[in-house]
Amino acid sequence: MSGDNPGTNITLAGDWSKPANTLIEKICSALGGYFEPHQIRRIAHAKADAEKIAATAAIEVTELQQRALRRFVAEETKKQDNMEAITAKALPQIGENAKTENVEDDWITNFFDKCRLISDQDMQVLWAKVLAGEANSPGLYSKRTVDFLGSLDKSDAGHFSALCGFCWMLNGLTPLIYDPQGYIYNAHNINFNTLTHLDDIGLVSFQPIASFRLEKLPQLFLAHYYGTPFIVHLEHMHGCDIGNVLLTSTGKELAPICDSKRIPGFLEFVLERWTSNGLVVSSPYPQQGNYPNE
Repeated sequence: MSGDNPGTNITLAGDWSKPANTLIEKICSALGGYFEPHQIRRIAHAKADAEKIAATAAIEVTELQQRALRRFVAEETKKQDNMEAITAKALPQIGENAKTENVEDDWITNFFDKCRLISDQDMQVLWAKVLAGEANSPGLYSKRTVDFLGSLDKSDAGHFSALCGFCWMLNGLTPLIYDPQGYIYNAHNINFNTLTHLDDIGLVSFQPIASFRLEKLPQLFLAHYYGTPFIVHLEHMHGCDIGNVLLTSTGKELAPICDSKRIPGFLEFVLERWTSNGLVVSSPYPQQGNYPNE
């Protein structure tokens, strides 16, 4: 880490929970000492080598070689800053009962190999949530999802976050996109082109013509939207129409942490559609809160 930004320095000493300190130790072990107390030895050694080369007249080094070495030091320092910034954002999210000792070393190595290039603050927050989530529940995020996240553009993340604003908790997080050309969707930049792109990159399955259905549901089941619950009664129906979009396995892993927001009017929109299609919907008790992650 560069000396100009001490706020992101990760040390083994600190006011962290025991599981958080265990995670730091595992990171150090898996990455060969990437997080050293007070300084990054690997970067320091590289800087020292650069200074020796510049100062020693006995060693003939071309200007091209010197520029390459300076570039290497600068790039490695930036990567180190990125990794430490993401870790610093993740540590406060690690719970007291987290089983961080069970996080696989291979997962850690792969995670930091991908996240070291991430310098955007908003994207670092997303990466930090993945690291914290894996630390709290080892196995929560597959290496495939981490690999995908490494290729995710910030604009794509924004589109996916907008889509997740239309998710209900309905046998798991379920986007309810009934009309890709409908105003309530288009007003939040969810349209045919956006959904096609999210399908292309592997976050959703989009069927613009046919609709997906949840089958074999119980006659009474609970659905809720950002903490507002409803009892849905199928009566003589055998399933529930859920529209044109499904989350893929990667989408399901990322949806709870994508910082989506409740869409004004969407709750009423869905209830009206369900009622017009013969579903009986009632609210068991008034409640509102954050998006449920169960």
